[in-house]
Amino acid sequence: MTYDDQNIFARILRGELPAIKVYEDDQVLAFMDIMPQADGHTLVIPKTPAITLLDLDPEIAAYTIQVVQKIAKAIEKGLGVDGIVLMQLSGATAGQTVPHVHFHLVPTSLHNLGKHAAQMGDQEKIKQLAEKIKAAL
Repeated sequence: MTYDDQNIFARILRGELPAIKVYEDDQVLAFMDIMPQADGHTLVIPKTPAITLLDLDPEIAAYTIQVVQKIAKAIEKGLGVDGIVLMQLSGATAGQTVPHVHFHLVPTSLHNLGKHAAQMGDQEKIKQLAEKIKAAL
């Protein structure tokens, strides 16, 4: 499968679409999911064009997971939670809806996890949660 540079995450990376950013450096972007499965649902994506985890260069994958860990710690501290569901869905069969590798950090219990990409969240509330996470970084 060829990488689609018009997917929503590629467009966010180019600045063509808005995102509520939590963290960004030259290799990775972390931003709030606008269709959250729980309050504080955050996405972490490498800036490298790769469809699934299997397509990602191992060094970039290692760096990305370090940022995932950093963001997870900030979510726990900033939102006062003590558990996070970490998901990485590789391929449409697994439930991946955007063809750009990404990690979901969802501060909830697996038993309380909302349906994936089911409904738009309250954008003002999402922005407030993002500020708490950023402050904890």
